[in-house]
Amino acid sequence: MEYQAYKQLFSNIFESNGLGELLNEDKIRLFYEFSDILVESNKSFNLTAITQEKDIILKHFTDCASVVKHIPNDANLIDVGCGAGFPSFPIAILRDDVKVTSLDSTAKKISFIRDTVSLLKLQNVSAVCSRAEEFAIKNRESFDVCISRAVARLNILSELCIPLVKQGGLFIAMKSSTGKEEHAEAYLGIQKLGGELSERHLASLSDGEVSISRETFVYRKIHATPKGFPRKYSQILKKPL
Repeated sequence: MEYQAYKQLFSNIFESNGLGELLNEDKIRLFYEFSDILVESNKSFNLTAITQEKDIILKHFTDCASVVKHIPNDANLIDVGCGAGFPSFPIAILRDDVKVTSLDSTAKKISFIRDTVSLLKLQNVSAVCSRAEEFAIKNRESFDVCISRAVARLNILSELCIPLVKQGGLFIAMKSSTGKEEHAEAYLGIQKLGGELSERHLASLSDGEVSISRETFVYRKIHATPKGFPRKYSQILKKPL
């Protein structure tokens, strides 16, 4: 798709979902370039099952953009299980005041992140290849915000994410249809880790033909995570909090 047609489509979808104010010409062009990089790289690496431009705009870019309003100004943010860069890249493009650390345990995905950062000339993204529970050993309570999208059930994900967040910071979990059930399942464990539900948002996003539902849970860290968490991943899986 040529840039002008892409720009019109992209702008229409963002505006129809109440996100148009986030955009300018430079940001739309970065999304256009990122979309091309993603589709081309996906021919060699299995990065995403979503490969049509319109679907990428709605199911990746618009979806991720819907959470940027929850991120404080000048935040130091970590994306746990960043995969192909979601929500890392949309956040970094839309919020250049936010410093983004993309964390994933799969080397080829981190290599893709680093290559894409270089190609897009982004100054606010760094990438780390590590398991979250191992990364937390030296980076405990170092981030203002920890965000994660479609990585694991909340009773597992919370133990990987909350220990990374500073007291007073936020853990943002992007969920779909199972969100309410997962929150109920995980809430006592989240409290034990230091978290408390601050906001819960249910959104329906559409490109005019296709609609998707997104439930976002924002937890504020009200006290330090007790020593001993996070546990080894095998223990987390065997006995979630």
